[in-house]
Amino acid sequence: MIKSQLSTAFKTMTLSAIVLFSSCNQKKETVETVTETEETANILLKEWTGPYGGTPAFDKMSVTDVKPALEKGMELNLREIDDIANNPEPPTFDNTIVALERAGAELNRVFTYYGILSGNMSSPEFREVQKEMAPILSDFNSKISQNQKLFQRIKTVYDNSLKTPLEEDQQRVVQLTYESFAMNGAELDEEKKKRYAAINKELSGLYTNFSNNVLADEEGYVTYLTKDQLSGLSDPLIKAYAKAATDKGHEGKYAITNTRSSMDPFLTYSNERTIREKVWKNYYSRGDNGDDKDNNENIAKILKLRKERVALLGYENYADWRLQNRMAKNPENAMKLMNAVWPAAIARVKEEVADMQAVANANGDNITIEPWDYRYYAEKVRKKKYDLDSDEVKQYLQLDKLREAMFFVAGELFNFKFTPIEDGKVPVFHEDVKVWEVNDLTSGDHIGLWYLDPFARTGKRSGAWANTYRSHTTFDGKRNVLASNNSNFVKPAPGEAVLVSWDDATTFFHEFGHALHFFASEVRYPTLNGGVRDYTEFQSQLLERWLSTDKVIDNYLVHYETGKPMPKALVDKIKKAATFNQGFATTEYLASALMDMKFHIADPTNIDVDKFEKETLAELNMPNELVMRHRTPHFGHVFSGEGYATAYYGYMWADVLTSDAAEAFAEAPGGFYDKEVAAKLVKYLFAPRNAIDPAEAYRKFRGRDAKIEALMKDRGFPVPKS
Repeated sequence: MIKSQLSTAFKTMTLSAIVLFSSCNQKKETVETVTETEETANILLKEWTGPYGGTPAFDKMSVTDVKPALEKGMELNLREIDDIANNPEPPTFDNTIVALERAGAELNRVFTYYGILSGNMSSPEFREVQKEMAPILSDFNSKISQNQKLFQRIKTVYDNSLKTPLEEDQQRVVQLTYESFAMNGAELDEEKKKRYAAINKELSGLYTNFSNNVLADEEGYVTYLTKDQLSGLSDPLIKAYAKAATDKGHEGKYAITNTRSSMDPFLTYSNERTIREKVWKNYYSRGDNGDDKDNNENIAKILKLRKERVALLGYENYADWRLQNRMAKNPENAMKLMNAVWPAAIARVKEEVADMQAVANANGDNITIEPWDYRYYAEKVRKKKYDLDSDEVKQYLQLDKLREAMFFVAGELFNFKFTPIEDGKVPVFHEDVKVWEVNDLTSGDHIGLWYLDPFARTGKRSGAWANTYRSHTTFDGKRNVLASNNSNFVKPAPGEAVLVSWDDATTFFHEFGHALHFFASEVRYPTLNGGVRDYTEFQSQLLERWLSTDKVIDNYLVHYETGKPMPKALVDKIKKAATFNQGFATTEYLASALMDMKFHIADPTNIDVDKFEKETLAELNMPNELVMRHRTPHFGHVFSGEGYATAYYGYMWADVLTSDAAEAFAEAPGGFYDKEVAAKLVKYLFAPRNAIDPAEAYRKFRGRDAKIEALMKDRGFPVPKS
């Protein structure tokens, strides 16, 4: 998942939406700024200094600086907007669109820090600032999106470009800028504009409240174990849980925190069924506990306001409005894809549950498979069917070696070299964060810096994501990309290796794919570093495929104690079991994607969120033995902002592209390391970012549109007849 900053020039979504889930549109830091006075003395506003083109002063940021920095940053940006809007010269691409591309440098620097304080280092004090500033930031956005003089200049440039086309990338910037304003109410009358702005303001507060409620439940629910409750857990996992307890002041106990990386292995290996149930319920009831952190009312309000807002623009529902400029184009096309896969997914779940129930019966466990049993018995089925022990596989999945493997792949495909930077040379926001310089392997040219923040901690939201502190553009100088990957691995005891599951290793590669997308960028204008939501996950999903290539397995998946490579017999078992548990994986994801779409197509008047979720899942014949990957009350992708709202299907849409593109490598003479296909990959699918239409970019790479057949084969599902 991508996480990045606010683009102040013409992105008009609310702050929470953009900080958490939007595509990056970072402005270059080399633009002219005002002379430093009291106005820019705040560290969060200051131009970045030091080597590598300057880097954020993460070691000096403070929550107390956030509010005044935001206020001053908005003031400076609005001055720039007014200058553009009131320019007496006729509107041109340079004096209007390029001027917008350059605007907002100071405020964008503030949002770099804001994003870290929100996602990686949140505190009660910061959350209070978030609540206070959310409506103010919404008003700020509205002042830009509803600036009539500004929009008229943009529209003039847009209309002129239709008569006399600009250069290809310039034409796309104009189109995206115009569409952004038009989609966000620039053409409404004054009365409707006021209501539109008021809705955005109210939504901004709801988004902030939603995400803070989820974070509070992640921090507030911890399951502590005693020594006699560790049956089934591996020694490295026990040590990690012991450290987590010690860090929370419970020396001698073992803590299962309320995050996926802590919950998932416990549910997979623990023999303590009663505790598995407790851990499962803690995790899947986040935001749904009937207390002051319950999100159901927030969701109902969000759905109503979203529908009212798009109705002002003449749309029947939020999904129709949102998908008009996505690859899917409309909700019907998105639903068509999901409905093509859903029956096969739930049919596979029935088979998986039958296999698990048979194992439970054979063991004399006298139980019926429940959701907190799925991972546990699936692991037993894996051992029985494929003689594959996930815990054995983990011994070869060391976090540090996986990072080396990712660097190797980056070198082979992108010609990138990663070199560690000495601690203290580049400011970081936490001691866990490490930094690498990225260079071109052939020329040695500097490309950027890669920050890695791998471990879970209090104040850090759950999950894994990538973001950029500075993106690449060519219209203002050399490339100095600053990108990061953020994970929530359980921090090990001192001196212990970090061992992860195959799924977590896959996610690690996935998020690194986003970082490579940032580093590979060759666009001229900042806006083109953005992306189309049902396309931006494609590149990162594709990179997951290199984890299981022979070169990675043979050289980097080595035993954490002996250093010996993974045995061929174990490799064969992993590949043979590649489609194992795809019913679970596909169904839990698709259930969330379908719910996202159905919530936004439905009439939200008097909606009972909890009831709607239950009834809709029942209509879909959702298996009782598992739940949505993201239950509605903590579905941050959709309700902490708008980046993935009616767009969560995009992972599946992107996976169609992924499976199809992977076949191009599989069919090539050099396989997944074929230089010719890799060059096309970088040229057409990574470097252009959003400079060309995604469908056109894919056709240039593949020579045709993607087909669903490869996806179905990859998941071991029946391939639909043509």
